Amino acid sequence: MRTFLKSSITACLLISVIWACQKVPLTGRNQFVGLVSNEQMIQMSFAEYKGFMDTSKVVSTNNRDAEMIARVGGRIKTAVENYLIQNNYSEIINGYQWEFKLVQSKEMNAWCMPGGKVCFYTGILPVCKDEAGVAVVMGHEIAHAIASHGRERMSQAMAAQGITTLGAVGAGLYTGNQQTMEIVGQVLGVGTNLGYVLPNSRKQESEADKLGLIFMSMAGYDPQNAVAFWERMAEAGKNAQKPPKLLSTHPADEDRIADLKKQLPQAQKYYTSYAKK
Repeated sequence: MRTFLKSSITACLLISVIWACQKVPLTGRNQFVGLVSNEQMIQMSFAEYKGFMDTSKVVSTNNRDAEMIARVGGRIKTAVENYLIQNNYSEIINGYQWEFKLVQSKEMNAWCMPGGKVCFYTGILPVCKDEAGVAVVMGHEIAHAIASHGRERMSQAMAAQGITTLGAVGAGLYTGNQQTMEIVGQVLGVGTNLGYVLPNSRKQESEADKLGLIFMSMAGYDPQNAVAFWERMAEAGKNAQKPPKLLSTHPADEDRIADLKKQLPQAQKYYTSYAKK
């Protein structure tokens, strides 16, 4: 009887894991995301995003740099959405409410929350240098959202704590439970007043590099610019007291740049297709 129960429980767990997996567009990687829905993730993200924007110095939309952020974001967003719809991945962007904002900060950083809320800090613009550089960063950050990296990290953290529903996380937050507060904080930065999606794993960062390269190419930006941008970013990181968050948890700079160069031929195909339209 015990053997039967043990086998049944194991089978149920395996079924749950399979059910909770999905494939990342373009890369085809299986990821574990099922302990939190896309809707729940977006709801939490929007709340955190509002709190951040309410306490930040948002640059006016009439500003030239702010206009550039919105323009690049709009182009990449349109290209990505078209690809997802044409390839039966449209459920990934259900509930998305895209925004592209520029915030006054010396920090060399940018992020995209689940749900399409994108923020650039003015400190990264000198490294971006021009619109093509912004497209490199924009593609990378949007890739994190499209690849559901936030849901993946949240589900992994919940599983590690033995939490099977997001409701349990909510209850933990309500009661001030430290473990559940840390789960949300690790993914969305809740309580830090940073509104910043914390550094991802190297696997996720490498995946965002690859997808970002393709996304910018789909929108008509030459992917060759990505290598130059990350070289500038690596150089900027050497002179900083702390490395920029965009460089956190990444492989060595030379390895990352080498990987990007290997991926350029595939991205170039999308860029060429855009040019022929």
